[in-house]
Amino acid sequence: MKLKQLEVFVAVADHRSFSRAAEELYLTQPTVSVYISSLEKELNAKLFVRNTKETCMTEQGIQLYQYAREMLVLQNQITELFTPDSRKAKTRLVVAASTVPSRYLLPDILARYQKKYPSGQLELRESDSARVIEDVAGHVVDVGFTGTVIENKSCRYLPFYEDELVVIMPNTERYRGIQEQEQDLDWIRQEPLLMREEGSGTRKEAEKQLKLSGLDVAKLHVAASVESTETIKRSVKNGIGITIISSLAVREEIAAGTVLTFPVGKNRSTRKLYLVYNSSYALSRQAEKLVKVVQELYPECGAL
Repeated sequence: MKLKQLEVFVAVADHRSFSRAAEELYLTQPTVSVYISSLEKELNAKLFVRNTKETCMTEQGIQLYQYAREMLVLQNQITELFTPDSRKAKTRLVVAASTVPSRYLLPDILARYQKKYPSGQLELRESDSARVIEDVAGHVVDVGFTGTVIENKSCRYLPFYEDELVVIMPNTERYRGIQEQEQDLDWIRQEPLLMREEGSGTRKEAEKQLKLSGLDVAKLHVAASVESTETIKRSVKNGIGITIISSLAVREEIAAGTVLTFPVGKNRSTRKLYLVYNSSYALSRQAEKLVKVVQELYPECGAL
């Protein structure tokens, strides 16, 4: 078994695609297939199952992945340790983030990281919070940023930012009246509600806050579940319904007056955003540097 085989295997597993793995490694897709076939033959195991949407690991593939990724991390650490600074090999830092931190906080964090450590290579993957935590727990990515906590014995969460959830509504006369006259959230019972998809940290926290206000989501008129934050915002502006969303995501719309806001609960409804990593593995030097950058930008971030 060669390290190159494991590198190709991990790339296919990370991207869930033979073609994207080939692009990353500057190989042809047939070459990637040869590496995977030879590894499967050597191990006498089927590592991937392909379907029309993506390539998924088998149970045997998942078992191999844990060891293969750790071997590649150790290889990078050895290279860093014994390569003079002037000849440092570029190593890749893989970061997963849910929608809100990915779009509204990570650009500043990653820009600062690249400025301080220009030799590093970054890969950012955006998905929902549940998938981010799954990838961190599976050691598919180095670190993650998420809008909620899902308990997992492998994951450690460092809160670094306090985000506020708000109800947003179309800027119409009727909703201006609600904004001025209503004192609690009971009026939501009569409104079409747009929610983020299952697995979204925003959705999980919104449901939690609604429950604290005595509202059961199952009894509300949930008109649609939507993956895209931008689609939800446009839908609200077009009068399709209302939603509960991160204030980070609607700063521009609020400033422009294209949507109205209403507080979630009697007091400000806030939630923590988290940096999450797998405590079962040693962080790479690149990951440690990224954590330090987050701590510099957000002093409230917890220590490793």
